[in-house]
Amino acid sequence: MLEAMSPLTLAFQFTSPGATLIELGPLIIRWYGLLIASAVLIGVSLSQYLAKRRNVDPNLLGDLVIWLVIGAIPAARLYYVLFEWKQYSQHPEQIIAIWNGGIAIHGAIIGGTLAAIIFSRIQKISFWQLADLVAPSLILGQAIGRWGNFFNSEAFGDPTDLPWKLYIPQQRRPLNFINFEYFHPTFLYESLWNLMVLGLLLTLFFRGLKGKPRLKVGTLALVYMVAYSLGRVWIEGLRTDSLMIGPLRIAQIVSLSAISLGLLGLAWLYLLRRPLPDVVPAESQQWDTRSE
Repeated sequence: MLEAMSPLTLAFQFTSPGATLIELGPLIIRWYGLLIASAVLIGVSLSQYLAKRRNVDPNLLGDLVIWLVIGAIPAARLYYVLFEWKQYSQHPEQIIAIWNGGIAIHGAIIGGTLAAIIFSRIQKISFWQLADLVAPSLILGQAIGRWGNFFNSEAFGDPTDLPWKLYIPQQRRPLNFINFEYFHPTFLYESLWNLMVLGLLLTLFFRGLKGKPRLKVGTLALVYMVAYSLGRVWIEGLRTDSLMIGPLRIAQIVSLSAISLGLLGLAWLYLLRRPLPDVVPAESQQWDTRSE
């Protein structure tokens, strides 16, 4: 629920209506699951549309999504559970309760990447061409999925008195902030950031369809890595529930690593003017591996 607090100022209070959308006897539909399913379906449609614009069989992208879901969702949950093992070891029945939240996007990316590599080798398709077509759908899915955190009243930031703020029920607050009601809506910050990254990726994608020089294969995937991670480093610093290794926030470490790898990849493509290493040799690929 979004409440406008004043017609004269930019002041909004976000209050979750609860995690459950519909409950009819044993049938329970939760917002989190609905948003993930919606993100997958919308992402498939977008990636298939982009594939058509590049004269690529859209059915291949439909097949790939099945692999991505199988690889990404379990990996996202496993990643989260491993870093929160102290909690889950006491409540092992909660390990599979993904509908209550607790999935890590970096775990999903790792699992999805491994699945895409296997798919690429089987289909003899350039991994980087696949990644370029999937990157816009991935960031859009992340923008949608972050609203699942809103409905679950999780993944919020430090207490705040800013005009825009998120109300967190007392039972969901960290003990050290138990007397605070309003927190940074980091789910919103990341969702908006992801939508801006989506706009950047689509602009770059369609740039090559308007008579301008086409981007080199892998560019969109690398720009995604850098752009998303830049926002995540900042936003993660506001959160109260970050996965930690000692005093370090894991997501910030991973994001900084992704920024470094992304920049190195772009330098490889545009300064050294060499194609990115691929899991399928260029001579064996079924798709055109020239610059896009």
